Amino acid sequence: MPLYKLKKIVSKILSPITIMLIPHGKTKVLGIKIPIFLLAFFLFIWSGLSIYIFSLAVKTLDYYRMKHEVSYLKSQFNELKHTIIALKNSEEEFKRLFSFKSKKEIFENIDFYPSGDINLEDLKIKADKAINSVTEVKKFLLEQQDIYRSTPLGWPLKGNITSFFGTREHPKSGNEDFHTGIDISASAGTEVRATADGIVIFSGYSGQNGNVVMLRHGYGFTTVYAHNQKNLVTVGQRVKRGDVIALSGNTGSTTGPHLHYEIWHNNKPINPLAYLKEEM
Repeated sequence: MPLYKLKKIVSKILSPITIMLIPHGKTKVLGIKIPIFLLAFFLFIWSGLSIYIFSLAVKTLDYYRMKHEVSYLKSQFNELKHTIIALKNSEEEFKRLFSFKSKKEIFENIDFYPSGDINLEDLKIKADKAINSVTEVKKFLLEQQDIYRSTPLGWPLKGNITSFFGTREHPKSGNEDFHTGIDISASAGTEVRATADGIVIFSGYSGQNGNVVMLRHGYGFTTVYAHNQKNLVTVGQRVKRGDVIALSGNTGSTTGPHLHYEIWHNNKPINPLAYLKEEM
């Protein structure tokens, strides 16, 4: 770049803008000069803080929602427990009565009528409510289990991250590009494992990506495993988290053996870094 153009760009960046503060009344107008680059820097910091605060708010709302649901489930389990205890006590009482050999003995030994110790209609209502609660609890737990099994968690193989998600300089061309996943270095032949339960929707060779395995999971998640030495699964095959699906390699356009790993959610690539932890 010619020197005069560089000077022109630097001059524009360092040139200030004036912010006018006009108070009500007859007070003198105040003017504050701020360099353009400094204003841009403050706007960048403000945007970052706003996004961070918003994400914290979303996580807090999710926490309190889950806390409320857990509290509700706990109360339902306690009510179910009390109902079961009442039913068990009634069963023991009936067993005791039916152990007598005559109606006379049975009637003479009944001690819960009309004392009101047991109300069969009330127990029936509680039992129905308990069954409904158990059904709701089971449905909720199964849904949470499906979400857990469908969410990519953990590392697809052991290694070091050599290229992160986001804008980068391409290792071969040197041009700036957007990296839609992460690269994990590993010796050729290292086992590559599925990071979530799913179904194989692609297993084959794909140009510069080499041998690729693509898994579709529930709840909008898809994972991609590229540059494999060998794919070990076929299209339509169901896999579980931890199943070996390929052997790492350097097929396609690479600078050495590694795994290119991507996570997509609702058809958009997302940073896999937050999903490498083994917990959810």
